[in-house]
Amino acid sequence: MIYQITRGIKISVTSHFKGNFLKGRQMQYVFSYRIQIENRSNQAIQLLSRYWEIKDSLNHSIYVQGEGVVGRQPIIQPGEVYAYTSGCILKSTTGSMEGYYTMTDMETETLFTIPIPKFQLIAGYMLN
Repeated sequence: MIYQITRGIKISVTSHFKGNFLKGRQMQYVFSYRIQIENRSNQAIQLLSRYWEIKDSLNHSIYVQGEGVVGRQPIIQPGEVYAYTSGCILKSTTGSMEGYYTMTDMETETLFTIPIPKFQLIAGYMLN
């Protein structure tokens, strides 16, 4: 697990290789990741949107942005943890993801970004 704390918000990430499949003539590699967002600040926050850069070892990059995470824009009170699981498909056995969340301070209505630390996506059989 990797983590990063910014502005009192702790982002923890774990990733897992789920398997592969053939799509046409191209092998596809499936990964899941679980993210925990812990609000260690004194203010309630709301996660409004996310931005991802997903890279594979073949130098392909995919950029993903949109509202919320897994269809939600959670409000996270001080001391609470919000967790979710999602996934991605790569064209290679290794890659990485990094990005940021756009959040708002519920008291002041101030927008701010929280970086998501870079994490690796590695097919388990690639590790010796």
